[in-house]
Amino acid sequence: MADPLLVVDVQLGFLNDYTRHIPARIAELIERDRPDPILFTRFVNEASGPYHRFLDWHACEHPPETDFAPELVPYADPERTFAKQGLTGISDELKIYLTERGIERVRVVGIDTDMCVLKVAMDVFDLGVEPVILVDCCASTAGLQAHLAGLAVLARNIGADRLCDAGLSGGRLGAPLS
Repeated sequence: MADPLLVVDVQLGFLNDYTRHIPARIAELIERDRPDPILFTRFVNEASGPYHRFLDWHACEHPPETDFAPELVPYADPERTFAKQGLTGISDELKIYLTERGIERVRVVGIDTDMCVLKVAMDVFDLGVEPVILVDCCASTAGLQAHLAGLAVLARNIGADRLCDAGLSGGRLGAPLS
């Protein structure tokens, strides 16, 4: 059994040409490694939040944009799904979950490497839990450069040795062409 897995914001509102391959990779990872537990975060863009107020961005407020990618629905237990708003990395509920269970290390995958994955990983790190980013199971809706920028910031802040490859990319750095 593998370390716990934390799946960050792999929901319909964040799937595009740069990220569409991520749900299948994560499903393959889950089937291959059988992590326990599998934790999920779900981004919800609340009407009173900063994205509405400062950026006039109104996506990901409601289903279907907040729904998980279909490939991951079978693995998403409501008891281990944690909503978050804005750039919040981990909610108080997720902090409690991790600390009460004495989780010392968690593998992190998801969307957006340069935003939500980065913030979640840094919050987990600050909590005293070791985050391990599976870089080939992460991507950014803004493309490869944003993904790489997120990895660069993560390497500096949590240590480059915490950026690992799950072996699911087929040797490709960016999103597959088809």
